[in-house]
Amino acid sequence: MRIAQVANFYGPRSGGLRTSMHALGRGYVACGDRVLLVVPGDDDRVEDTPRGRVITLHSPLVPMSGGYRIITRTGAVHDALDEFAPDAIEVSDRTTLASLGPWARRRGIPTTFVAHERVDGLLGTVLPGPLRTAAPRIAARHSRWIASRFDNLVATTAFAGDELARVGAPVETIPLGVDLVRFHPSRASGMVRSALAPDHEPLLLLASRLSPEKRPDLAIEAVRELGRRGRRVRMVVAGSGPLDREMRRRATGLPIEFLGFVTDRETFASLLATADALVAPGPIETFGLAALEGLASGTPAVVNSASALPEVVGSAGAVAPSHAAAFADAIEDVLGRDARERRRAARARAEDFPWETTVARMRALHASTLAGAR
Repeated sequence: MRIAQVANFYGPRSGGLRTSMHALGRGYVACGDRVLLVVPGDDDRVEDTPRGRVITLHSPLVPMSGGYRIITRTGAVHDALDEFAPDAIEVSDRTTLASLGPWARRRGIPTTFVAHERVDGLLGTVLPGPLRTAAPRIAARHSRWIASRFDNLVATTAFAGDELARVGAPVETIPLGVDLVRFHPSRASGMVRSALAPDHEPLLLLASRLSPEKRPDLAIEAVRELGRRGRRVRMVVAGSGPLDREMRRRATGLPIEFLGFVTDRETFASLLATADALVAPGPIETFGLAALEGLASGTPAVVNSASALPEVVGSAGAVAPSHAAAFADAIEDVLGRDARERRRAARARAEDFPWETTVARMRALHASTLAGAR
């Protein structure tokens, strides 16, 4: 097959979206498919990579997004797709690239929309208080609009697909995967640990973009609460974003170290495996790939009960509602478990999510839709 992947809000620090598109691309290529990836960037360029051909289109920055870009030259996307002649198109965007659904339909090309976020959650974060009550109504209208434009709707969790399912749209849940080789308990490093925390103090890791929807403040305030209880812990923050300065100010005087965005994946894998627990406080996470990478590394995750992450972590972690005392309770719960057993359970849970399964299910969906179209 010839599979085109198109996305906005993709960049050097775009986390799960970038990771998942790269993993799918490599998986498709390994199966003998031809792959094209079209994404925004700071200039126009074309690269041939192990995950297929990547076309980057110069695109404007989204204000106050922390560096994300959005494609406005949809004509250039059409040209790239016309030249590639795809059998299937995956669209990971609800904004300017949603127009690709009708464009492809006129050409008889099957399309799949991949839901990486929920509109109601994002609106609830950015809208002023009095307007938040309108978020479900706006999300429903948007979901009906998206459903009308694409042949397939894919969500990575039931939580991610719920707002589409609520308007009667058929949604297929295909979980993301994790690199079980790169993220492994064997990556734990005594040297890394001694540099970050004394042997007798648990090491917590917040691996997250520092932005409002991720609620990094909950993790910081949980550390403060643990200190009030006399529970000594250290936390390392791996990530950056528009709240970076505010979070550093909030953490003044607390045993918290900010590393910024960790660019080296091997270093990040070692951090994940060395930590005693990973904290994922975002209430609108639709999958939480960093938490799954933590599980693969043998590190249990403490996650927000309002998000999709309880679906992902299962019993290999703990859940908490969106307040600091509850997160402190959940952290204490995880740290109170036998260390060897909690690491074994975390790794076992992650082994249910190999990338090979995600690739196989996406390819089967494309093949089935293509057969019907023909």
